Amino acid sequence: MTRRLFTACLGTETNSFSPIPTGMSVFENTLLVRGGNFGTRPALFALPLITWRERARALGWTVIEGLAAFAAPAGDTPRAVFESLRDELLNELRAAMPVDAVLLNLHGAMIAQDYPDAEGDLLARVREIVGPKVPIGAEFDLHAHLTELKVRSADFLVGFKEYPHVDVVDRAHEVFDLMRRMLAGEIRPVMAMGDCNMLGIFPTTREPMQTIVAGMHTRERLPGVLSVSLAHGFPWGDTPEVGARALVVTDGNLELATRLARELADEVRAHRQAIIAPFMTIDQAIDRIEATDGRTTDDPRPLVLADVADNPGIGSAGDSTFVLARLIERKVGGVAISPLWDPLATQIAFDGGEGARLAMRIGGKLGPGSGAPVDAPVQVIKLVSEGWQPFAGSQAPLGRMAWLRLFPDEPGRSIEVIVNYHRMQSLHPACFTAAGLEPSRMRALLVKSTQHFHAGFAPIAREVLYVSAPGSGSMDMKSLPLTRLTRSLWPRQ
Repeated sequence: MTRRLFTACLGTETNSFSPIPTGMSVFENTLLVRGGNFGTRPALFALPLITWRERARALGWTVIEGLAAFAAPAGDTPRAVFESLRDELLNELRAAMPVDAVLLNLHGAMIAQDYPDAEGDLLARVREIVGPKVPIGAEFDLHAHLTELKVRSADFLVGFKEYPHVDVVDRAHEVFDLMRRMLAGEIRPVMAMGDCNMLGIFPTTREPMQTIVAGMHTRERLPGVLSVSLAHGFPWGDTPEVGARALVVTDGNLELATRLARELADEVRAHRQAIIAPFMTIDQAIDRIEATDGRTTDDPRPLVLADVADNPGIGSAGDSTFVLARLIERKVGGVAISPLWDPLATQIAFDGGEGARLAMRIGGKLGPGSGAPVDAPVQVIKLVSEGWQPFAGSQAPLGRMAWLRLFPDEPGRSIEVIVNYHRMQSLHPACFTAAGLEPSRMRALLVKSTQHFHAGFAPIAREVLYVSAPGSGSMDMKSLPLTRLTRSLWPRQ
């Protein structure tokens, strides 16, 4: 039977404490595509839309592809920007009517001025247009805010299970399968949430989250269970329903969905002390670097230090200098940093050219969360006009890149810093190799990322260290200035 499927994307991950507003240019520089023209290097949030298009066309369905708009994490989206994008998407849906189904790719943690649950607002308006009988399904990021409005407005929601998000396409296939079965009359999805009453960041590459995720898959094999998700929430989003929640979709059995969601939420909360990544101070991390001076050849790989609070992937600027400044103070060399977002320094390096020796001011440009700028003598080692790094089947742009060697005349003290033009977190060793630097030659690598770096860097790392430096992505959940909380959340109570 021929079906008419409408697909679209709108979202971002809002850090309410970021100094960067999520203006239209942030969407334009991340993902702003009309008519499904995703090009040869599709962004991560384009992958579900491409998957649904291919699956639907293989069944002979007609696919109407609406707006695909996604912004790299930053601060609140201005009201005019959100309403412009939202209304464009909704007008495309009205023009496409009648449709048999709607599939939306959302993040789930978008906050706009006057819209603390922006994507919930979008889902509610989509429901008003299509009515109660047209099914609506959506895929959401693991760090979404699961809200009553989102759950009430959709027929089913499916979230990523893994952090780093290596299962985006797997979840897209799951979403499409549920929609296909629903349209065929095989299932009647119902959803229930369970509140973990927790605030935090929970990597799934370590225990006990690995076992918890495995248990989610086990629950999905139970009779009548269609999907199990755990929305970790995004703790830097100042919104009333922030925090971790479990979501279970069953085939018409609300009692089963409610019981399993509560069980999963209780399981996660019971492990709350253990699921937090072990953070260390800047000096503790540098001590570990210095201890590698006499490292043996049985494991010559570099240490990988994650500067978790300065991660552009959670809305931070990506230009903080706290770790770099301390490395300089302690005269610890053999460390490489990439990417450090500094368009001005990048431009100056390009103006100077490869081989140039310059007195340069690096980083520290976006306010207190970025630290003070670093002044140092540098040599421009290599310039790259367009850098890219892979992630989960997508390609992430790095823009122009400049490999700078700080203190080039002091070999034991020199530090390699790759500055770039496009604000982006470290996702893969390609963020070094794209600029010509071989990461395996370094004592340590400093990446601007919280967890998405792990899949790419763990295979080349002697050890992964999570460093809790200052920044607008602070991991001190007790001190986050959240003003809209409506309930008690661990570890704040």
